[in-house]
Amino acid sequence: MNKLIIALILLFFSLSQSIRGQEDNIKVSLMTCAPGTEIYALFGHTALRYEDTARGEDWVFNYGMFSFNTPRFIYRFVKGETDYELGVTRYPYFEGSYAMRGSSVYQQTLNLTISEKQKLRRLLEENYLPKNRVYRYNFFYDNCTTRARDIIEKCIEGKVVYSEGKERLSFRDIVHQYTKGHEWDELGIDMCLGSEADKPIDTRKQMFAPFYMLEAAKKATIVVGDSVRPLILHEKKVVDVEPEDVREGFPLSPMVCVFILIGVTCFVGWLQFKIRKIIWIWDLLLFGVQGLAGCVITFLVFFSTHPTVGSNWLILLLNPIPLIYLPVMVYRAIKGKKDYYHTINIVCLTSFMMIMPFIQQKFNVTVLPLALCLLICSANHVLLYYRQNNK
Repeated sequence: MNKLIIALILLFFSLSQSIRGQEDNIKVSLMTCAPGTEIYALFGHTALRYEDTARGEDWVFNYGMFSFNTPRFIYRFVKGETDYELGVTRYPYFEGSYAMRGSSVYQQTLNLTISEKQKLRRLLEENYLPKNRVYRYNFFYDNCTTRARDIIEKCIEGKVVYSEGKERLSFRDIVHQYTKGHEWDELGIDMCLGSEADKPIDTRKQMFAPFYMLEAAKKATIVVGDSVRPLILHEKKVVDVEPEDVREGFPLSPMVCVFILIGVTCFVGWLQFKIRKIIWIWDLLLFGVQGLAGCVITFLVFFSTHPTVGSNWLILLLNPIPLIYLPVMVYRAIKGKKDYYHTINIVCLTSFMMIMPFIQQKFNVTVLPLALCLLICSANHVLLYYRQNNK
């Protein structure tokens, strides 16, 4: 009997050691990559690393794969119908690509049980099936970071609990943190986002940004009944490189360009008074650009499925009306006829500038001077007409 008990104890010990060894062989990590210089890489990136030393496996599962060569890519992106997919690559290639582009990579090893690691592997393999790997990308709610977070949560037997951050930021606040130093990119994004992007969001929604996910994971715990364990075992920097220098783009900032535009508009207005004639080519350029920008904003508001773009109050300033009316405007300017459009435009622009502080939307700093520029142009039309006809 004693020999049987001893044999059972030894068997149990052997099995437990085998399981422990199996658990030690497998390591799953959350990989967070530093931002790059391209607009699609400004916010960083998230992936999952799966290591199994017993099998000689070291894979990176990446939910951020896409191709610019996809048919109608730009149209689909603006409309909110961009498809991303799960890609799998060997870790050395992943590490090398980020090292070459000057992006550091942080590895957070997950504190998972062997069964949770195995379940995660099955879920990743299922996601990688051709019928499952493609998904409809959503910048704020369904991207490479949220996908990695969600699949981690699915494999855990208990619940992942995140500590709520003290600072209630908005989507736009977080976007601005990553577009600092990229003023033209920030302008483009600001023009597209509506008032919904300025509402405070909780910690979970903030995790759309890779480094917010990294910070949330540091403090997160796994709760299984009365048992509590940290989500992250340890963290290290596996790629430590100096970031690439920001590529020099257009030398002038958006604000400088807008003030130059105001200066040119004032000069054109002075010149019109001097020659007593409307320079209609300037109208064609200024109001044409306003109308074209308005077409983009209008499309985003009414047709795009992107979140936070449908509540964009900027449509009061940028809409297609000037573009539609432009032929009539130019005709009346050439003939020297009175154009009520400019009187109405003065009222609308003045009203817009007056209500701007009360609209629950943060506008880019260039919006007010841009509205002022358009106001000056219309005011020049009205004043010149009355000067010519009230001698």
